[in-house]
Amino acid sequence: MEANLTPQQLWDCALRLLSRRDHSRRELAQKLRQRQFDPEWIEQALDRLEQQHWLADSRFAAVQVRQHVLKRHGPLRIRAELQRKGVGPAEIAQALAAEDPDWFELARLCYRARFGPDERLDMKERARRMRYLQARGFAPDHIRYALESADE
Repeated sequence: MEANLTPQQLWDCALRLLSRRDHSRRELAQKLRQRQFDPEWIEQALDRLEQQHWLADSRFAAVQVRQHVLKRHGPLRIRAELQRKGVGPAEIAQALAAEDPDWFELARLCYRARFGPDERLDMKERARRMRYLQARGFAPDHIRYALESADE
């Protein structure tokens, strides 16, 4: 740790990061650790930020879910991304339930935007398109619906 870093500098840095966008607690702690702040100071600052409602995993999760839905990502990808950023299962479930998009329709829209109207597909092309939707985070039922509704 560098000797010239103070708790006030840590606080200022944390507020600067939060002024740009919401962060999860784990994400913010990681960024502050990368800047060589004392781990004990970091925990104290994070606790204080949570008490003052400037840091909230539930709010972060809600914003992230909304952004991912706008990008036409499925629930599996959203859940994995939030877990990777340190958001707990309860907050993830709450954020997904609050947004509550029609995942089947979202998968269909995602498919149509990428592939347009369907012609007859061979098995290889159908598998490729299924992998595309799977990589976007859609469940098998959503993928099946998107492919079947595209045939109509």
